Amino acid sequence: MVSQQVKYRAFKALHEADGAFVIPNPWDAGSARLLANLGFKALATTSAGLAFSIGKRNSAAALTRGEVLANASAIVAATDLPVSADLENGFGASPEDCAETVRRAVETGLVGGSIEDASGDADDPIYAFDAAVERVRAAAEAAGKAPFLLTARSENFLWGRPDLADTIRRLQAFEEAGADVLYAPGLPDLQAIRTVCSSVSRPVNVVMGLQGPLFSVADLSHAGVKRISVGGSFARAALSGLKAAADEVMNAGTFSYSRAILGDSEATRLTTTRDEPHTFD
Repeated sequence: MVSQQVKYRAFKALHEADGAFVIPNPWDAGSARLLANLGFKALATTSAGLAFSIGKRNSAAALTRGEVLANASAIVAATDLPVSADLENGFGASPEDCAETVRRAVETGLVGGSIEDASGDADDPIYAFDAAVERVRAAAEAAGKAPFLLTARSENFLWGRPDLADTIRRLQAFEEAGADVLYAPGLPDLQAIRTVCSSVSRPVNVVMGLQGPLFSVADLSHAGVKRISVGGSFARAALSGLKAAADEVMNAGTFSYSRAILGDSEATRLTTTRDEPHTFD
C-alpha cells in the first residue's frame, strides 16, 4: 500500500507540474478502480454522485459527515491514487466545524478536500465574507498539520449571485487564509475563468460537465487552470445509460442496449482489479 505521505506528495506534484490535469469524480469503490485502471493520476469524491447512489438529495443537510467520510474511505482503500474529497460546507457553520471535518478527513487517508462558502440556507445561501474567510482559515490550520491540500470554494455562481468581483475577492481572501487550491464552480465563460486564474497565485480548479459552456483540457490549461474536475457528471452519465436501458426494456420490450455495453469480464476487470502499482517520485 502507498502511504498517505507519498500520496500527498504525488498530489501536490500534480498541482506544480506544467499544464492542467483532470481529476475525475468516482462515487464508490468500483468506479474509483475503473477510473484508476484507465490511467487517471488522482481522484476526487463527489457528493452528488454519492447522493444519487444512496437515494438522497445532494446537500449538507441530507448527507451527513459520517456518510461522506465513509464513502471517501472506501474510495481511498480502492486504489493507490491520491484522493481529495468534497467536504460540502464543512458540515457546520462554525470555523471549528470546518477544522474538525478536515481532521476527520485526514484520518480516512484523504490527502485533500474542499470547503465551500455555501451555507445550505436557501434564504441566505452564501456565508458573509468575514465568516467565510474564518471558516477557511480554521480548515487551513487543521490541514497544515497533516499531509492534506485544502481547496476553498466560492459558490456565488451556483447560488444566483453572478458577482465575479466578489468571487475573486473571496478567493483572494481564502488564499491569504491558507487555502492551497481555489475553486469557483459555475463560472460563465472562458474569460471569467482566465480572470480568476490571473487574480490569484494558487492553483485553480474548474469543473466541467455540470452546466454552461464546455471547454477542452487544452483550452482550460491555456487559461491558467491547473485542475479540472467533473463533479457528479460521470455519475449522471452512468445513470443516463441505466435509464436508457431501462426505458428500452419498459417501453419497447427489447434488449438491444446489451450489444453496446461492457462485457462482464471487462467490467469485472475494471472494477475489481487494483490499478497497477504507482511509483511516485
